[in-house]
Amino acid sequence: MLNTFLLFSLLQLNTGAVNGLSEVTVETDSKILPVMQVTSSRETVNYSASSSLAVISAAELALELPTHPNEIFDRIPGVWISRGSGQEHLTAIRSPVLTGAGACGAFMVLEDQVPTRPAGFCNVNQLFEVNVAQAGRIDVLRGPGTVIYGSNALHGAISVFTPGPQASAADAVSSAFSLQLGGDNYYRGQIAMSSDTLAVQAGYTDAKSFRDDERYQQGLFNFQALHSVGKARGRTSFAYASLDQDTAGFILGKDAYKDSTLRRQNLNPDAFRKAWASRLSSRWNWQADNGDSLELIPYLRSSRMDFLQHFLPGTPLETNGQDSFGLLTSWSNERSLSAGIDLEWTQGFLQEFQENVLNGGSAFLNETRPQGYHYDYDVAATMAAVWFQWQHDFSSELELTTGLRAEYLAYDYDNKMLDGNTRDDGSECGFGGCLYTRPADRTDSFSNISPELKLSYQLPSEQLLYLRAARGYRAPQATELYRLQRGQLVVDLKPVTLDSLEFGYKGSAENISYELIAYFMRKENFIFRDANGFNVGDGKSRHRGIEAQFHWQMSAQLALNSNLSWAENSYDFNRDLGFSGVISRGNEIDTAPPWLGAIRLNWQAHENQQYEAEWVYQGGYFLDAGNAFTYPGHALFNLRAALTFADGSHQLSLRMNNVFDRRYAERADFAFGNYRYFPGRGRWLSLEWQYRR
Repeated sequence: MLNTFLLFSLLQLNTGAVNGLSEVTVETDSKILPVMQVTSSRETVNYSASSSLAVISAAELALELPTHPNEIFDRIPGVWISRGSGQEHLTAIRSPVLTGAGACGAFMVLEDQVPTRPAGFCNVNQLFEVNVAQAGRIDVLRGPGTVIYGSNALHGAISVFTPGPQASAADAVSSAFSLQLGGDNYYRGQIAMSSDTLAVQAGYTDAKSFRDDERYQQGLFNFQALHSVGKARGRTSFAYASLDQDTAGFILGKDAYKDSTLRRQNLNPDAFRKAWASRLSSRWNWQADNGDSLELIPYLRSSRMDFLQHFLPGTPLETNGQDSFGLLTSWSNERSLSAGIDLEWTQGFLQEFQENVLNGGSAFLNETRPQGYHYDYDVAATMAAVWFQWQHDFSSELELTTGLRAEYLAYDYDNKMLDGNTRDDGSECGFGGCLYTRPADRTDSFSNISPELKLSYQLPSEQLLYLRAARGYRAPQATELYRLQRGQLVVDLKPVTLDSLEFGYKGSAENISYELIAYFMRKENFIFRDANGFNVGDGKSRHRGIEAQFHWQMSAQLALNSNLSWAENSYDFNRDLGFSGVISRGNEIDTAPPWLGAIRLNWQAHENQQYEAEWVYQGGYFLDAGNAFTYPGHALFNLRAALTFADGSHQLSLRMNNVFDRRYAERADFAFGNYRYFPGRGRWLSLEWQYRR
């Protein structure tokens, strides 16, 4: 039996339909921990009590009204979505905020069980491609992914599920329209419509900022349809996202985020990002009379992006895109044995072009960063994987789950320019050659085996102990292999691996539920740029931490929820990085707050009135590899209210973020001799009107 104990927060899962085909049922009268039953084979593999899976519900999303992913994921311990400019962000799940060409490969983002990006072609801002605010629910797995995840679920996975059609009368159509107005000229409109077989969600945002020349327009559209052929049931999903953003970069100077003038500055007024992404998938389920089930998910994806690299001298324009298709399969035998095969093919490209001659820097910069094309290449990628999971009950209390995934990823790289580090016309740069290096055509392949083992023991009084050991991995990303610098013509990179051991204790009483988890992880072969500017892959790090969640239903109207995490992320090797600093074994990794936490008090004053007070804390952290510079951390206080009128068709939602107008930094670091900050937004008020019928 799969015992499942999910997140202790405002969310309380009720019996009902979730995501169309996936029925989620919590047995509240059980004498053991709640049991989650799901009809989707891949979800069944995931939903085990013996893991740190957390869920953000549609109710939480509706109350939070997130304008950015940063605002909703602080409900989960050990997770930080670091807010950048507009919809830009960096992700941390049991990790530091990771930067670099392929660092985004440490986290997998999925929509309706399908990864939003091909293996090897990640995007650090990939959450702007999914409709977080209108999701049916969001699952977050902290730590290495289970066997159904492949390369990129190294530190964790974020799965966004669209709401899907809702059960209703055959001819009935439910709909909701909303308009949200906020400070700094923030406007967002949303619409959702659903019948028993079709559903649509769409939103459009036009937002300016407290910073100069910073704004974005974002459009999101989702469609789902249920259908069946004979004994097969299907659910088809289509998603489209677009972003047109005028970007603001770092502000500079120690404590610049506190200065009323500096925090509004945009030192990169010409910076922009324009992108779109589309995805189509169809999930089909067959249930045999003997209890066996088969699931097939074919999918298509496409994306394009242009953005000005304002953080580089010469501000070159990057254009990239990917087209991919694949098939996810799974078979299960009454949940004791599950297995599957995953296949994927991708065609990607990248171009980088510098329009103007650089003449404002040093002679070295001016000479080594030439006008013209720097890169122009295509990469075809093929991925094939096979996985299985087996479960055995030794007794009614003791359960073993074990699994294995084997994956193969191959790249075929085609350089469409001259090989080497010349200018695009073949002329040589001074100072030993141009910065940008283009390797010759080549092929690369990577193989990985990822085991997982879980033991869970059911204690009396609805308590559970578990142990989970797992290995996560990610293949080198295409940009790490083929976007080289400083004359490096060949890279010898291995897959990054993360070995994790996790201990968990979960329990619930009459009005209280709680979770306590400790983990230890060791990462090898992580990829970084050394003092020569070469991509190398011999980094090592250690990660350990404690995560806690607590929910107390103090009365029928009042509930207290809290989450807290402590982590230590440290280097496990020595290296002089030149201008980037010196890495010493035992030093803490930069941009890795040891403490993250939040407390929320929820008051259901009346069935039509809900209020929430939230305190969010982020501890101080180091800004550099040498641990010489620090950011002190901050705490923010937020208020929310949702008022539904008597007829139930109209609702007003108010929210005030940063009530005490705290001056803080969304993210801080120290580089190139400067403190650098993304300043946080001051006190911010918004009002949303919603009409439902």
